[in-house]
Amino acid sequence: MPALVILAAGASRRLGTCKALVDLGGQNALARLVEAGRAMDAATPLVVTGAHHDAIRAAVPLGVEVLFNPAWESGRTSGVALASRARRGLDLAIAPVDVPLVPAEVFAALCSAWIAHGSPARGWLGPFLDQGSTDAPRVSFGHPVVIGRELARDLCASGKDFPDRSPLATLRDLRLRASPTLSIQVQSERILDDLDTLEDLERLRTLVS
Repeated sequence: MPALVILAAGASRRLGTCKALVDLGGQNALARLVEAGRAMDAATPLVVTGAHHDAIRAAVPLGVEVLFNPAWESGRTSGVALASRARRGLDLAIAPVDVPLVPAEVFAALCSAWIAHGSPARGWLGPFLDQGSTDAPRVSFGHPVVIGRELARDLCASGKDFPDRSPLATLRDLRLRASPTLSIQVQSERILDDLDTLEDLERLRTLVS
């Protein structure tokens, strides 16, 4: 069973306010993801923070752990590495707060598929949406993703402390190391929604109004 990890460390410069705390239909983005991700119950939900740590910590739902990433400016991989240490030995369900409207059924489908494939220690599982037609499929991958416990550990064992292992700059680099690489088709377009600008925020609000 994976553990839920919500990445909420960015400065939200283009949006101009903390993404995790924007109101979306009466709930903030963070609370929505925590509620939707209840299927991922291997451990207490973990929120990795950075630029807006104090504000998020003050508003976090009960029963959620908050962990500050001092290297948040280096990108998401440092946050996943921190989560891997905090949830040592557990598979991780990584949910960026940038994609806040993922419904509970997507988390549940990922959890079921992960278990059905034997919870591979070095595996990777992501959802995809087919936006094409029978004759011309058009596949788009989205969030959240599930990362096996040993694969996530690679983020803690790369770079200067392990000169025989190349640094991992992005989660895509980590995915290339996965075995197996798995995916499941879902029907929700919300796996592709990105909260980055004020225009994005207004559009997402229309979806939950």
